[in-house]
Amino acid sequence: MGIVFFLELLRKSMDKRAVTDKIVVFLKENFQSEPTGHDWYHFERVWRMAKFLQSKEGLPRRRLGKAGGNLFLIELAALLHDLDDWKLNDNQNEKDKSRTKKLLDELNVDKSTQEKVIRIIKQVSFKGEGEDDQVDSIEAAIVQDADRLDAIGAIGIGRVFAVGAEIRNRPIYDPEIKPEKNKNFKEFKKVKETSISHFHEKVLLLKGRLNTKTAKKIAKPRHGFVEEFLKQFLKEWDLKDLDEI
Repeated sequence: MGIVFFLELLRKSMDKRAVTDKIVVFLKENFQSEPTGHDWYHFERVWRMAKFLQSKEGLPRRRLGKAGGNLFLIELAALLHDLDDWKLNDNQNEKDKSRTKKLLDELNVDKSTQEKVIRIIKQVSFKGEGEDDQVDSIEAAIVQDADRLDAIGAIGIGRVFAVGAEIRNRPIYDPEIKPEKNKNFKEFKKVKETSISHFHEKVLLLKGRLNTKTAKKIAKPRHGFVEEFLKQFLKEWDLKDLDEI
């Protein structure tokens, strides 16, 4: 009985690994050269970060369940979190935004797991300062944190300018365009902004909207790096660095 139970656990573990391996192949084939900062490497970093956060336990703002969460759900949600993101699919009808479900169907992932993964994914993205982004599970807390950490720090800075140029067609900076407080998701998607104002409308807010203790520790130096970058950017924009010559 003990050996049979062990073999069944091993089979399930191998099945789960086969699913994640196939998703990795799919993402590499379809997002390797994606130019907006939502490329395969972004998926990979979020995936790796989510596994790290899960291993470190990290309780969320409220105790939402067993610390650490279900690793398989976390891995699937982390790997697939941007597959149907509005920034990459804005021209599609809502009913057509089903690449995540289609892929999970093709991989024979059971319906219950699919529903849990999709529920997690729906809670990941930042949708504006005025939107409630509370999560309802430790798995969602971890994946949300992992994605947000990739928007902070040196990598985050690069991604802001990549998405600004490729998708949003926004200028780097315009002193006349001030940051706005976006009350809801609709406003956040349509706001007239620059890449620099986007730091104030999203990136600088993320440190205070993380769930796990581990993520908050990681975010602190990354957030500080962004603040220093913005100071230096404005200094050079106004040529105030010439005062030091």
